[in-house]
Amino acid sequence: MRGRIIASTLAALLALAGTAAGQAPPAFSPAVAPHDCAALAGLRIEDTNLLSATQVPAGGGVPAHCRVLGLVRPAINFELRLPLADWNGKFYMVGCGGFCGQVLSDRPNFVNAMNHGLRRNYAAVTTDAGHWGLNATDGRWAWNNRLAEIDWGTRAVPEVARASRALVNAFYGQAPQRSYFAGCSTGGRQALMQAQRFPADFDGIIAGAPALDYTGVVATWMSWTTRANAGPNGQRIFDPAKAGLVQRAVTEACDAADGLRDGLVSEPRRCRFDPASLQCAAGANDTAQCMTEAEVGVLRRWYSPPRNSRGEQLYADAVPLGSEPFWPLWLSGTAERQPLLPAFNRDFLRYMAFAEDPGDTYDPLAFDFDRDPPRLAHMAAIYNAASPDLAGFRARNGRMIVYQGWADVVIPPETTIAWFERAREAAGGRAAMDANARLFMIPGFDHCGILSGPGINETGIDLLSALEAWVERGEAPAAIATTRAAAGGQPGWSRPVCPWPQVARHDGSGPVAEAASFACVDP
Repeated sequence: MRGRIIASTLAALLALAGTAAGQAPPAFSPAVAPHDCAALAGLRIEDTNLLSATQVPAGGGVPAHCRVLGLVRPAINFELRLPLADWNGKFYMVGCGGFCGQVLSDRPNFVNAMNHGLRRNYAAVTTDAGHWGLNATDGRWAWNNRLAEIDWGTRAVPEVARASRALVNAFYGQAPQRSYFAGCSTGGRQALMQAQRFPADFDGIIAGAPALDYTGVVATWMSWTTRANAGPNGQRIFDPAKAGLVQRAVTEACDAADGLRDGLVSEPRRCRFDPASLQCAAGANDTAQCMTEAEVGVLRRWYSPPRNSRGEQLYADAVPLGSEPFWPLWLSGTAERQPLLPAFNRDFLRYMAFAEDPGDTYDPLAFDFDRDPPRLAHMAAIYNAASPDLAGFRARNGRMIVYQGWADVVIPPETTIAWFERAREAAGGRAAMDANARLFMIPGFDHCGILSGPGINETGIDLLSALEAWVERGEAPAAIATTRAAAGGQPGWSRPVCPWPQVARHDGSGPVAEAASFACVDP
C-alpha cells in the first residue's frame, strides 16, 4: 500500500511540474474527474491560485469550453480554455503585445489570439505577463518593481505553461501530446526566449516580428526616430499629411526593383531612394506636394540607423523603405492623433529601461546617445532574447517558424534577419538551421500584420498549419502561401513567402496575382 501511495504522489508531482513537450506523458491520477470543469477551481497547483472554472457554451466561432481563470504568484494572471468535446490532444499558448498588462482572451484573428487555437480544438491559454496596464503602452506598473519586470521579461510564459499543463492533465486525464507557442512583437520576444532558455516547453514555436533586442529597439532606436521629428519646442517637424506623398515616391522608386509594378515593395534591399527628391524648389509657395528642408532632414534620419556623437552605429536598423503606408499609426501620427512609437519610448525610458527608474518627470528627449546605451545592459539581461544559441531547442528537435514584415516600422526587419543569420552560423550553417528553424520575410507586411496595406495582413497567412505539418509530419515549409482578399471576401491574389534567404520571383509570363507564377529562388 505504501509503495502505491509513493508512486501515485510521484506521478502527480511530475504532472504538476509539466511534461516536457514531445515526451510521453507520465502516468497520472487526476485530482478531479475528467471533464469536471467546476472542480478544476479546487485543484492545488504549486504557487498558483485558481480563481474560477466555468463552462461556456459555444458561440462567436469558438466551441463550448471550460474557462479557467488563475494567477501564478505573485501576479501573473491567465485564462485557459479547455474544449468540452473533441479536444485535439494538444496545447496552444500565445504571447502578448507591447507591455502587455491585460488578459486579452478574445483578441480576434491570429496575432497573440488564443481563440485561433481554441477554434481548432486546442487547449489554449493567454496571460497578462504579470501586471495590469491601462493599455499596451502603459509602463507605470514597472516603476521600481523589479519582480514585475522579471515576470514580464522572463518568467510569465514558462510559469503559466506549467500551471496550464497541470490543468490539462486534470481535465482530460492525460498530458498534451504536442505543445505550441505563438506570439508576435513582445510575444515574438517571448517565443525566442522560450527557445533559448526553456527549450523543453514547446514542440513548435511561431515567433513573429520578435522584439528580441528590446532595450535596443524601444530605448535607443525609438529615441532616435522620436528625436528626429522633434523641433525646438517639441512639436513635430514632419507634417503627417505628407506620409502619402512619401509613400507614393518610395513605391515609384522601389516597386520596379522586382520588375512587377504591382504596388508592392517586394525587395527593399534592392531599392534606392533619396528623400531630397521630394524637397521643395527654392521659393516654392505651395509645400503641400513637396518637403521642406527640415522635413527632408527628418526623412534622412528615419531612413538611417541611430548613431552617437562619434558616428558609431548604435542599432542595426532604420525605418524600412516600404513601411510608409503604416506611418500614421506608428511613426508620423495624423493631424488628430499622436503616433504610438513615442508613447512606447516614453514609458519604457521612464519606468523600464534602466536599473534605477527615472520616473514620470523624465523627458524622453533627454536620452543621451553617448551616455545612455551602455546603461541599458542591466535590464537587457532580463528582457532581451538576442542569443543566437538554439542548441537546446534543436537537440530535442523543436521546430520554429520566424516571420517578419519587410514593411515593419516597429521592429525593423534587418534586426530579425541579423539575429537569424547569427543563429544559423551558431547552428553550423544553413542546412543545420533549416532543419529546425526558418525565417519568412513578408513583403508589404505591417508590424505583425495588424494593419492592411499593399500586401497581406495577419488574416492572409496560415502559420499554425505550416508548423503543425512540420512538427507532426516532418513536412518542412518550402514556402508558405499568402492570400489577399478582394471585395466581398473573395480571394484577390496569392503569392508564396519563401524561407530566408530565398525570395519569390515571378516566372515572367504567368499572372502576377497567382502564386503558381512564382518560385522560391536564392537571390
